[in-house]
Amino acid sequence: MPELYPLHLLNKKPNFYGFSGLDRSAHIRQDEGWLKMLEKQGNAKVVFSWRSQSMVNLDKPGEPYATILALNVVSEIVNKADNVVFLGEKSGIPYLGIDLSSIEEDRLDELIPSVGVFTDLRQVGPLLERFEGSLLAYNRALLFWHQKNKFCGSCGAVTRVTKAGHQINCSNTSCGQLFFPRTDPAVIMLVHDGERALLGRQQMWKPGMYSTLAGFLEPGETLEEAVAREVWEEANIDIADVRYHSSQPWPFPGSIMLGFYAEAKSTFIRRNDNEVEDVQWFDVNQLRNFASYGKSLPRLDSIARRLIEDWLETKV
Repeated sequence: MPELYPLHLLNKKPNFYGFSGLDRSAHIRQDEGWLKMLEKQGNAKVVFSWRSQSMVNLDKPGEPYATILALNVVSEIVNKADNVVFLGEKSGIPYLGIDLSSIEEDRLDELIPSVGVFTDLRQVGPLLERFEGSLLAYNRALLFWHQKNKFCGSCGAVTRVTKAGHQINCSNTSCGQLFFPRTDPAVIMLVHDGERALLGRQQMWKPGMYSTLAGFLEPGETLEEAVAREVWEEANIDIADVRYHSSQPWPFPGSIMLGFYAEAKSTFIRRNDNEVEDVQWFDVNQLRNFASYGKSLPRLDSIARRLIEDWLETKV
């Protein structure tokens, strides 16, 4: 795999948390002695996770960067970690993820040099360099999966980590179940009638924030069917011409967002109160001046924001 951001794979600017250019080097996962091999190699680096928070350096206001340390400097920490996983290589440098979730907060400072703080990746993601943001997102999703799969879902036995963190085996030999990292696919779509966009909000969101409609893919559905179903369930709007836009890994906790545009074939909204708090049509002028109406668009690092901004660019 070329040691570049693989931007030739798409014809538009990439979304946050993707296109890191990391070579996942799956062959290394096959070696049971992978960790000792990388320790001996001497140039491996690590990133840290603690209870789904990522370690970053916030010394310079507005310019955060990921805390990335040499593996040979933190060997003592490796021995106390909940999990150590292999993430991949870039420019010949292997990158590992270390989970310290079982360590009490007041002991973290004793264990790790004062080179960063644990924080929610969503608070700093848009400000991180692309590779660092993508690396931390990948690490967060993989280690969250480990936290939720300490026991076999079939027999309840303790599980055992293999394949450098990319497979979990049931320790019960009579069961023998294998588990692989899970990513939950979700569709997210900007529905429009040519001049207006359909946006909604959930009660848990900050006041005034509206976003594109979204929902998880169900078994037996195509992506297009999921788009149509979610729009109907939330707003009672018929759609057509479902067109793919782009995708985004969204490790909060472990989804892949599949972005679409869709054309509305009906415009009368009948909101499903069990799904959303509000759904409205907004015209181009309203969206471009959203703050003056006491409203806000979704987060800068979200594909929802990207769908809205790209649609507005076509309305010049």
